[in-house]
Amino acid sequence: MATQYRQHGPWKILESREVYRDPWTRLRRDEVIRPDGEPGSYSVLDLKPGVSVLAIDEQDNAYLTEEFHYGVGRVTIEAVSGGIEAGEEAHATAQRELQEELGIQAARWTDLGLVDPFTANVVSPTRLFLAESLSIGKPNLEGTEQIRCVRVPFKRVVEMAMTGVITHAPSCVLILKVALKRC
Repeated sequence: MATQYRQHGPWKILESREVYRDPWTRLRRDEVIRPDGEPGSYSVLDLKPGVSVLAIDEQDNAYLTEEFHYGVGRVTIEAVSGGIEAGEEAHATAQRELQEELGIQAARWTDLGLVDPFTANVVSPTRLFLAESLSIGKPNLEGTEQIRCVRVPFKRVVEMAMTGVITHAPSCVLILKVALKRC
């Protein structure tokens, strides 16, 4: 009797099982036949899809977040980012996250596409948005968030992305897309 498998590009998946799940992540382990014909295992981490938002005011200042991030164990500066809730549209998530994290509402939104920050074994699709025509109010932070709003001239933000001050991949891609869009 032939072994049943599911084709996945040049890989063949013989068996797939969930190893771990929480509200933000899911880890699965696949037993595979590799492209070279040898058996093996491959693990894939699925993260909740998300958004990143770069808010820029009429004076060309960008509004970024400064926050300790548990995963990397340090304070980072980045665009507003957050996870898309089940049934929620990416644009609605972007609006919600900008309001919650920085207290900002925007009248003009530009969808700058999707980015996959990782492609080898992490699935984390992130939709990128530019927010303009801003109204600044009070943030509504979650209990796990201690965010400081950082207002920086956009030209300096591009330098921060290019020199590694900003290391969050979706933020860097978003900043560079906005910079190229303006050329």
